[in-house]
Amino acid sequence: MRAEPFVCYRPRPDRVQDFASLPYDVFTREEAREAVSKRPRSFLAIDRPETAFNPSHDMHAPDVYEKAASLLADRVADGTLVRDGEPCYYLYRLSGDGHEQTGIVAAFSIDDYESGTIRRHEFTRPVDEKDRADHIATTGCQTGPALLAYRDDPTLSTIVAAATTATPLYDFADAEGLHETVWRVNRPAAVDALRTMLALVPRAYIADGHHRAAAAACVRRSLREAHGDTMGAPGAEPCDYLLAVLFPESQLVTLPYDRVVADTAGLAPEELLARLAERGFAVGEPTEVPVRPTDALHYGLFLGGSWHELAWQGEVPQSAVGKLDVSVLQDQVLSPILGITDPGRDARIRFVGGQPDASALEPLAGECGIAFALRATPVTDMMAVADEEGIMPPKSTWFEPKLRSGLFIRPILGGAAPHKA
Repeated sequence: MRAEPFVCYRPRPDRVQDFASLPYDVFTREEAREAVSKRPRSFLAIDRPETAFNPSHDMHAPDVYEKAASLLADRVADGTLVRDGEPCYYLYRLSGDGHEQTGIVAAFSIDDYESGTIRRHEFTRPVDEKDRADHIATTGCQTGPALLAYRDDPTLSTIVAAATTATPLYDFADAEGLHETVWRVNRPAAVDALRTMLALVPRAYIADGHHRAAAAACVRRSLREAHGDTMGAPGAEPCDYLLAVLFPESQLVTLPYDRVVADTAGLAPEELLARLAERGFAVGEPTEVPVRPTDALHYGLFLGGSWHELAWQGEVPQSAVGKLDVSVLQDQVLSPILGITDPGRDARIRFVGGQPDASALEPLAGECGIAFALRATPVTDMMAVADEEGIMPPKSTWFEPKLRSGLFIRPILGGAAPHKA
């Protein structure tokens, strides 16, 4: 796998706490607007530039992306962002609530992404992919990293651990209370050691950031189609690479991604429980205690004010994607019993991610709906699906903590500075 050091703009250490922000895609439009109103100089104002316009304004209009470019140039001009002029790797640690993970920030080959060396497990939505592609193309920068996973390698871990004994570039608690630490790796020997070890990683997996990766590839194609005669060979230009952070799988944490359905498809609670038993589920006795399963193919069901534990006892598919908890739920319950055949588009279903406490689902289901509490999808299951070139159902994985945006802003147009649109 090819992963290179890179030149980037980054916030000044005395401004990083106010500038770093949660990624663009964890906010609704209203939530983003409220967050930017509270922290107008955070990177979120650049990541979600529609917040500078009237709520009725088309959030995908050209002037919205031009606003992002203008704001980015302003932050360079006022000294919030400084330029690291030499190519560097960075190490990025996130810690909180007893958990810690440290990744390598690098520019990863888009050729590796397109060939499958960097593997994906989700479809992307065209409108969301175009949004990020327009943001990259207009600002001339990749501004939010994808999250990649790799199978643990002791030698690479040793190199990373040694590099984190140096004085950090950043060490701060962000607006959400997450502790973030960043080290710069710029000594030639250390850069060469990391590059050599990264080249030996046989495969990486997109854990979070499929739209960022797809958008980077889209922009690269557009630039090469438009300027191919004047550009270097593939792999020679900044646009040939994707900004990402690579973590060992053992350090990544997934949280549950639950399902709430607005109604019972006309079935009385006892009828629905009977249908579940007919399909092949063992249905537990009702309880007031929320059920958060920890075993594969077990589920918590909130129905009619009570919880039940469900255990799948039917045939288990052999494919990596077919045996996922979310797949069995979709194939055996949501589609045949509740009539939800397209969960990505059906307005009756809601996906609730990152809630360890299943009781949070109760008010969402209410008196007329149903909630299904799932265990978190293991990282190894995600990798197995990707290795089979499978596609996971929508909203299968929720990774915490989320990578912050604005710490590394990578120009893709020959290292030029962000400019006013």
